[in-house]
Amino acid sequence: MGSSMKDRMHTGELYLPTDGEIMEWQTRCLDRLYEFNSTRPTEGARRQAMLKEMLAEIGEGCYIEPPFHANFGGSHVHFGKNVYANFNLTCVDDTHIYVGDATMIGPNVTIATAGHPILPELREKAYQYNAPVHIGRNCWLGAGAIILPGVTVGDHTVVGAGSVVTKDLPAGVVAVGNPCRILREINERDREYYFRDRKIDYSEMV
Repeated sequence: MGSSMKDRMHTGELYLPTDGEIMEWQTRCLDRLYEFNSTRPTEGARRQAMLKEMLAEIGEGCYIEPPFHANFGGSHVHFGKNVYANFNLTCVDDTHIYVGDATMIGPNVTIATAGHPILPELREKAYQYNAPVHIGRNCWLGAGAIILPGVTVGDHTVVGAGSVVTKDLPAGVVAVGNPCRILREINERDREYYFRDRKIDYSEMV
């Protein structure tokens, strides 16, 4: 007997997201997400408690600025420690999304795991497949970046604002554009300057 549609969400096989079991579960997840997005800024403790229930994993010191959008309410989102996500993070979390410690996510970033066949006849029937996304530790995803299904971003890498990441990126690089390409490695100049010609004053660092 073949695997259920729900099981196929995580195998990369084609499946139907309109399956009754999936949709019932998804609706419950989205109800909880709606509650999270309706919290007040003064309800920080409640937000943290909700995120621990909603996400697959979430380490200490994480912060997600509402509104947060996720197909399954974060059920397949794994955050390490001290991850920060600004307004309008969209996680198409039909399968797993992994984000390492201390990664910063700018506003309006999309991390997508879901894809659809190119063949029109299959799309017309609503078939879908999913591929997990892995974001390393201490990365920075600039505002409006889009990370596509199956992509891995290495540790410490910076993805420029508005970039569309279609392929894996190694650790320790600055990558920009559509499609996203490596601009350069993080280098010694970055130890001296933090923005254009502005020098880092290490005497003021805590």
